[in-house]
Formats: sequence, structure tokens, C-alpha cells
Amino acid sequence: MPNPANSPGLGLLGMETEEVQVSPALAVDHAVPSKIDMHHHFCAPEWREWAERHELIKPEQLPPWAKLDIEASVRFMDRAGVATAVLKPMLPARYRSSAQLREAINITLRSMLDVAGSHPGRFSFYVPLFLDDPDASSWAARRGLGQLGAVGVNVTANYGGVYLGDPSYDPVFAELNEYSAVVDTHPHNLPGGPPGAPTVPGIPNFICDFMLDTTRAAVNMISKRTLDRFPNISVVLPHAGGFLPYIATRLEALGRFCDPAVEPAAVRDHLRRFYYDTAGPMAPAATLLAHVPADHILFGTDWPAAPADTVTDLALRALDADPAFTPEQLQGIYHDNALHLIPQLATV
Repeated sequence: MPNPANSPGLGLLGMETEEVQVSPALAVDHAVPSKIDMHHHFCAPEWREWAERHELIKPEQLPPWAKLDIEASVRFMDRAGVATAVLKPMLPARYRSSAQLREAINITLRSMLDVAGSHPGRFSFYVPLFLDDPDASSWAARRGLGQLGAVGVNVTANYGGVYLGDPSYDPVFAELNEYSAVVDTHPHNLPGGPPGAPTVPGIPNFICDFMLDTTRAAVNMISKRTLDRFPNISVVLPHAGGFLPYIATRLEALGRFCDPAVEPAAVRDHLRRFYYDTAGPMAPAATLLAHVPADHILFGTDWPAAPADTVTDLALRALDADPAFTPEQLQGIYHDNALHLIPQLATV
């Protein structure tokens, strides 16, 4: 059954979230809600109650930010100038059966649908998929995308050490291809270690390992030509693609040593076809823009896994001041690119 270390949208496990505080300058600069937040974590309170009742979780083991309610999200969005957020659901537990997993997904989907309905225009949501359970993933995709109006699906970079791009996931990806689905990804701890334990003592895994997890998944998808075999899907890489932009030239030069060999043209092509969110905050954009078009960069806050002051005082300031971006490109990142990728966000 799915491992909690592979649960969609787990985010920065154990990271404390500060109160929503925005500096006066940012409150003025970003006061008008217009941004679309493509990386907004959500832990359904109904799921938490259900999972605790079934002894699947211990509340004290969840990160503090997982206990925040949706009204905290609305307050943060208003102060950060976010008009609409796409919820990335987290439901971390070791489920005892596929049927129990489906119940957990269904509870989460109903909760997100209620949130979207009670806050018109403010929220949409992704469907959580557990690719190590292909039948449950197929069911969840049909229910979320086909019936409930989800704008895409959320997957993790690896499940039990099996990374995105692996042929075992092809049946689900084929179904997602029929939906022309947006496939949003998220990293977590690297496989092989004790759940939640830092790989390097004293260094939280989200500092380095999360970036490598995303990079491994992206490189494996390039190696397996995922975007060629499923041309209708759009894959979103979080945190500006992890280390991928920084090793792109290395991969072009040395990809011939992969099995199967990776052609330089395939590297360049896939880098331009992936989408990248700014959650992080991300590094200065010059390296990213050397490999990808600006209209494939999407705004993401990582709230509430990322503390409010990280978003408002670091990430937003860095994006606004980044010399690699023109004002027109920033307008695209904050709003227009997301609408181009997911037109239904205009009518949530």
C-alpha cells in the first residue's frame, strides 16, 4: 500500500509555519489580488479527522502547517495579492488497502470541492494520485477530472524508489493523455532512508534532497521520452525544476552514457516543454531562462509549507527585482501563463 513518504503534496515535513505577516511595502505593492498560485498545499480537515479515527496518523506527527484551515489561506492570499490558488492535496498515511486509499482520496476531493464552492473564484484543485496503485489512480483521475472539475492531477516524484517516467506508470499516463491533463509533480524524501529522517544530520531534507528528487524524476522522464509518448499531458516541475536547469548542459553532453542514451536534442526539447513553478523561493532566473521559455514559468508560493514571510519578504521581492524578467514576463508568471495552461481557471 502507498507509503506516507510518497504521499502527494506532503511538502516541508516538520517545518513550522509563522503567523501571516506582510511588510508594509509588500502590502502596497501586491495589494490587488491578481496572481494565480499554482503551488498551494492543502490538508483536508475531514481527512485528518478520518485518518486519526482509523489510526492511520498521529496528529502530532503532521507538520504544524497541516493543521491550518482554509481561512488562513484566504488571509494569506489577500495579503500576498493572490486571486486564485490551485490546491495541492496532502493525505500522508500508510493505507491498509486500495479501498481505504480510495476512501481517503474521496474525502479529500469532497473537501476541496466544498472549499472551491464556498469561496467562488478563489480556489481550484488537483486530484491526488498514488501511482503505485494504478487502479486507484485511474479511478481518482476519472472521478476528479471527469466528474468534479479538477484542473489537473498531483503526483510525487517517486513511489518506493520508482521514478516518474518508469514504464510501470504508462497505463495511468495513457489515461491522463486522453484527458490532456496537467500533471503537477512534487518531491519528497529520497528513497532508501528511514521515513522523515534527515539524510544529512541537521540538514532538513527539503533543503537539498527535495531538489534532487525532482531532478531525478525530470531526467528519468527525459530518458524515457515521456512527453513524446504522451504528447497531450503538461508536466509541471516544482521549485523551478530543482537542479535540472543547472545540469542541463551536463545532461546534453553526458546523456549518451544513460541507458537508453539521451540525445542532446531530446534534453533541449523536454526542458522547453516542461512547466516550472517559482515556489521556493527560486534562484535568480537567468539560468532557467537560458533553457526554457518564460511563458512556461508559473507562480507558486508553497504556502503554508513555506512560511508567510518567506513568500512575501523573500520570494515576491526576488521575483519583482530579478533582472532576467521583463515586466511583461512577470505579468505572465504571476497570472497569464497559468490561464494559458489551464483556461478553466478563468471561470472557477
